[in-house]
Amino acid sequence: MILGGGILKGMAVTARNFVGSYFVKERMVTIQYPEERAPLPENYRNFPFLVHDGEDQHAGLRCVACQICEKECPPQCIYIVKSKDKKPDYIGKPQFYPAIFDIDISVCMSCQICVEVCPFEAIKMDKVFELSQQERFDALLMKKDELAKSNTYYHQIHPTEAASVDAKLAEAAAAKKKPATPPAAPPAAAAGAASTPA
Repeated sequence: MILGGGILKGMAVTARNFVGSYFVKERMVTIQYPEERAPLPENYRNFPFLVHDGEDQHAGLRCVACQICEKECPPQCIYIVKSKDKKPDYIGKPQFYPAIFDIDISVCMSCQICVEVCPFEAIKMDKVFELSQQERFDALLMKKDELAKSNTYYHQIHPTEAASVDAKLAEAAAAKKKPATPPAAPPAAAAGAASTPA
């Protein structure tokens, strides 16, 4: 057995990978960021954003200011003030909306608990990660206008999840509009047989 054979084998593997990385694109482990960017997986998450339907982010905002996300947030980085008036939601029911909705992303830990507890599919996780600022406090406090993003944007970053959410919301809206059907009357023959004395 050659003394230092393991070292020679390791150096051979290193040399083979080094040379191969110049000729095989898949073997290149580094990219020239920011000119090149690695594609992010669909389930990648960073900080939350608010979903709105349609063009008007105020009228179409799904959030009804129930404040569940604010209560459940572990680092307490969400601040919500409920509106005094109401606006119709996606099925036309009058709902409150957030007059103020702030998220301090300097505190947010991207745990996604706010998304999981939201009963209105109003808050989702974004993929934007280039959010560094020179100031630590005010610059990293995201307000409602900055957090509100369209359902179209949601479909672009999480297509599978967004399609499932839309289908669920459409099903709930259809069930709400469907008139209640009265219970079926028993057949006349069965009713007659039941009324005949033995």
